[in-house]
Amino acid sequence: MQVQLKTLCAADKEALAALYTTADRRFLSDRLPYPYTEQDAAEWLKIVRDHDGRDGLFRAIMVDDRLVGTISVEQKSDIFRRDAEIGFLLETTQWSRGVMTEAVRQICALAFKKLAIVRLTGLVYEENIASRKVLEKNGFCLEGVMQQAVTKNDGMHNLCVYGKLKDSTM
Repeated sequence: MQVQLKTLCAADKEALAALYTTADRRFLSDRLPYPYTEQDAAEWLKIVRDHDGRDGLFRAIMVDDRLVGTISVEQKSDIFRRDAEIGFLLETTQWSRGVMTEAVRQICALAFKKLAIVRLTGLVYEENIASRKVLEKNGFCLEGVMQQAVTKNDGMHNLCVYGKLKDSTM
């Protein structure tokens, strides 16, 4: 199994629509449309094109040349400009195979190299143990838990704040 990150492009519309429509939505933002159409994907890809490499990195996660997920690092602004937030999504058929752990490893190295940042922040629902483990395996440290910080499906959830500092040897 080979995990690669690929720059997203217009040709990924159909695969993105399928990925986001079938995604496990328990821990996703409510602003992500459902169903997720090719038009939604086209609009998002325009945003990606405008920001990729400038104040963010947006990549397709490829396993054996098939798009199975997405991962991004979005740089913050103003006084938070040296920080960026990581986010990721993986189709359920790829869970527990080490795919996301490897994708996070790759995007962290790329982000610290390409963006003017000194830290990465990951915000994860407390009960999302798999995503928490992915971050921890990649050197992210739990910095705190924001109590009742997220409203999802009429329920309140705690949000774990993870941080990773740029290694001085990078």
